[in-house]
Amino acid sequence: MESRQPVGSRAIGHRAGHRRRTTGALVTAACIVGLSSATAAPAVADENVPLNSGECKFGADYIKETPWSLQRILTNQMWAYGKGKGIRVGVVDTGIDAQNPQIKDAIGSGGSSLVNGKPTDDKVGHGTKVAGIIAARPMKGSGFYGIAPEATVVPFQQTSQEKPGTADSLATAIKKAVDENVDIINISQGTAADPRLLPTLERAVKYAETHEVLIVASAGNGGADGGEKDMWPAAYSEKYPNVLAVAASDRNNERAPFSQSGKFVQIAAPGVDMVSTVPDGGNCVDQGTSFAAPYVAGAAALLKAKHTKWTPQQLIWQLEKTAERVRPNRNDFIGWGVVDPVAALNDDTVPTGEPKPDKPSNVADGSNIHPVAVALGESPEDRRARYSIYIVGGGLLAVGTVVGSAIALRDWRRRTEI
Repeated sequence: MESRQPVGSRAIGHRAGHRRRTTGALVTAACIVGLSSATAAPAVADENVPLNSGECKFGADYIKETPWSLQRILTNQMWAYGKGKGIRVGVVDTGIDAQNPQIKDAIGSGGSSLVNGKPTDDKVGHGTKVAGIIAARPMKGSGFYGIAPEATVVPFQQTSQEKPGTADSLATAIKKAVDENVDIINISQGTAADPRLLPTLERAVKYAETHEVLIVASAGNGGADGGEKDMWPAAYSEKYPNVLAVAASDRNNERAPFSQSGKFVQIAAPGVDMVSTVPDGGNCVDQGTSFAAPYVAGAAALLKAKHTKWTPQQLIWQLEKTAERVRPNRNDFIGWGVVDPVAALNDDTVPTGEPKPDKPSNVADGSNIHPVAVALGESPEDRRARYSIYIVGGGLLAVGTVVGSAIALRDWRRRTEI
């Protein structure tokens, strides 16, 4: 079978051949750089972003080992309240390929294509990977499964090999997803265009807010230079309470080098060495904020299934509040921390506001330890110890001298009296 390189919304991976490289650039343009009111110009992926160690082929083998992104979760506890049954997640992307057995039964009714294609035929592969991270079914022979393996994913294909998306087509896909009664929309695409050029996209986000639909959006892969840059629709998180902007984290819960930073970032999720489903069957490894977003969307699906009446804002607050923090406060790299689905599900307190920074602890648990000043030379403590030794030593010497002298005097007297 011919190898087909899946590239797409912030997808990171090796390209297979010059022809794939050309068509892939069009999709990358729409998803990484230039979604705008007009068709985006061709572009290539960020050269500063590390690539995969091997090609990502369609019809690949299954990866038997459980990926690290799933090993970090206690799945028995995570699924104690259910596996997302009844929750519909709209995937606005390149389609979801129905030929992969791990994702086939997860595809829900409805969906549509805005590129004259079939939403269940994904020739790029990006949307199939995104959908798998959300809801792939466990299967013998594969160590991979979705975060919410009983939720359904609904494909809204607005990007293809032949046709890059625009901000207007993205807006149309969002509205279609809302009208088809999805609970959550995952968007692993975006544009860094001036928001004044995106009125249609903003209206679509507002439409989703009005219908209480949560939008989970990836933050972008332009963070290698260390600069901050808004990526839309993720950056709408600062304005609309139904948008959750997701950065990518590494195995140490720190920002992945490529992950875009900014004030709009609210939370992070694993985005490095991410295993998922690919068209025609099998699993593949990829990386990018594109795959961090569906990780959070899957967690949100579990949370929504448990708390069906919670609003998108409450879901966001809960995920932020229970995230694994590496710092006491929010920052522009990973937001409030790395998503922790188990903690979010185990805490039934209804969230009433955004998280609070951690307070300094006075408990003697090692968290309030301060460094000791380094003394060059002899410290006061050392000096006092030395003086004590001198005094004790001098006293013992004096006692020894007196006793010795007394004994010597006694012996001398005994000898002279004889």
